[in-house]
Amino acid sequence: MTQPAPDATPWRIDTEPYYVPAGDEVALFERAALSHIPVLLKGPTGCGKTRFVSYMAWKLGRPLVTVACHEDLTASDLVGRYLFVDGETRWVDGPLTAAVRMGAICYLDEVVEARNDTLVVIHPLSDDRRILPVEKRNELLHAAEGFQLVISYNPAYQSVMKDLKQSTRQRFVGISFEYPERDLETEIVAREGGVEPELAGRLVRVAHRVRKLRNHGLEEGVSTRLLIYAARLVAGGLTPEVACRAAIVEPLSDDLDLQRSMTEVVRDFF
Repeated sequence: MTQPAPDATPWRIDTEPYYVPAGDEVALFERAALSHIPVLLKGPTGCGKTRFVSYMAWKLGRPLVTVACHEDLTASDLVGRYLFVDGETRWVDGPLTAAVRMGAICYLDEVVEARNDTLVVIHPLSDDRRILPVEKRNELLHAAEGFQLVISYNPAYQSVMKDLKQSTRQRFVGISFEYPERDLETEIVAREGGVEPELAGRLVRVAHRVRKLRNHGLEEGVSTRLLIYAARLVAGGLTPEVACRAAIVEPLSDDLDLQRSMTEVVRDFF
């Protein structure tokens, strides 16, 4: 017996997410969606990949099902399993299967964290077949119109043990994300952080200086997300120095020398 498509209402985004395009990513995603082509997003942590997917789901009027990938994620977690509910055994769709049935965007965030044997289940969905075999139900699902597969990862975290296999990568078109240009990032931090552009601009200049420390042992630069956190702390009444310590210095590193270097950068601007 075929499982009915779930109610898409909980997965719909009714309010437009704030997103400012940095290039041609919106047009590219729209064309990929119309052509049933899966999309790979890559870029540093906190640069706007997830917000972009939310914005595109709203713009295209499609439900959005998001999966935060991790090393213990199994194929059953994505596809579904039989569970004992209310005294009987019932099939419960996983997020991927639910998205396939209702024609949603399925977003696998930080996909390299998942095991390669788990990711094999997305292969039939990411080519012209657009099918999902549900072996435990002896069911072959054809993706509903509107289904879109989107995955993301941070290239800085790739390694021999954590990398996308070519058999997976070459099923997607790719869009690269970087931190926004200075003026655009200032606009975003001011808008999302609830502060004046002058303060947002100083936070962005701090970020640009700290990002240069990546050549001196810092694993990751300051994300736009962290700048927004710092701005919100200042808007809430904290001093910029305290806010930057909490939102930038402490999250980025435990190394005392790097922390001192970042603190000096903050003092230069505040």
